[in-house]
Amino acid sequence: MRTIQIDLIAAARPNFMKVAPLFHALAPEDWCRVRLVHTGQHYDANMSDSFFRDFDLPAPDIHLEVGSGSHAEQTGRVMMAYEKVCVEQRPDWVVVVGDVNSTIACALAAVKLGIRVAHLEAGLRSRDRRMPEEINRLATDAIVDLLWTPSVDANENLLAEGVSPDKIEFVGNVMIDAFELARGRIEDEGTCEKFGLAAGEFGVVTLHRPSNVDDPQTLRLLVDQLVDVSRSVPLVFAVHPRTQARLAEFGLSETLEQAPYIRVVEPLGYLAFMNLVTQSRIVITDSGGVQEETTYLGIPCLTLRENTERPITTSQGSNRLIKPAQLVDAVAEVVASVCIKAEPPELWDGQAAHRIVADLRRRTGS
Repeated sequence: MRTIQIDLIAAARPNFMKVAPLFHALAPEDWCRVRLVHTGQHYDANMSDSFFRDFDLPAPDIHLEVGSGSHAEQTGRVMMAYEKVCVEQRPDWVVVVGDVNSTIACALAAVKLGIRVAHLEAGLRSRDRRMPEEINRLATDAIVDLLWTPSVDANENLLAEGVSPDKIEFVGNVMIDAFELARGRIEDEGTCEKFGLAAGEFGVVTLHRPSNVDDPQTLRLLVDQLVDVSRSVPLVFAVHPRTQARLAEFGLSETLEQAPYIRVVEPLGYLAFMNLVTQSRIVITDSGGVQEETTYLGIPCLTLRENTERPITTSQGSNRLIKPAQLVDAVAEVVASVCIKAEPPELWDGQAAHRIVADLRRRTGS
């Protein structure tokens, strides 16, 4: 029987975490051969290379090195570069992940060449088309051959959009697989000790979305709110490169750096970051993945967004959507409350990658 070649596409920080469990689940299989493709969408070492080390991933088989640019530039460069790869060394299946520009770009390049494509983390919807990620999610799910969903609501979204049920497979949340894969190393990482933090007595902050960091008034409000919050809950702020640039541009860097109870740090690798999250009292973010991890861990999460493509984290998890002006009051409510951990959502059990492998093997007849 012929060996099936599968391309796993990694592009940006969240992708590496989702690809890792699937890579490790597929690698021992004798019916397939895995090729790891790094598009280079995140080209900063702290944002990409560290994740390969953290998850014991080998160096990528192919690195497209597309770098930064506008949405159109980045998407176009990935399409052109990956199309060339597919023409020269055609895979049987391409697995794209999440909702970044490389996701839709590689899906388009492969589909137009008649190559079958699977979307890992399919069906998530914020219903806010102002978000570039929402466009990427909608477009990717509309063209691929196989949709692996992380939650029941994702299945419902796809069925409501007219997707054939036989293309949808509910596999669970592979982000939880990533956490469990690295749990021992996370616990041994020692980031809290390095920063002199006591477990349960600090908060973690991440911000990067344009709606929060690109407008001077909004970012100034958030900085002021964080300074106020830090007086009751010391904060560690892992600053995304985009946010760092805006803080400097708007003259806000000094305000954060001089705040006595805020520790400003560069982007952290997954192990170091999750060591902080697992021992924190609260997380303040606008990220997608962190909403899921805090839900799994039962840690209160305040998400600075109007909506979320992961509504299960608010209906069943520990996440709450808030506006920037609500931050101080929301943190006070969390600090004053007793944290009660609920059961994780269905199939958030660390076994999603194995269900994906079984589904893919069944569909390829291997």
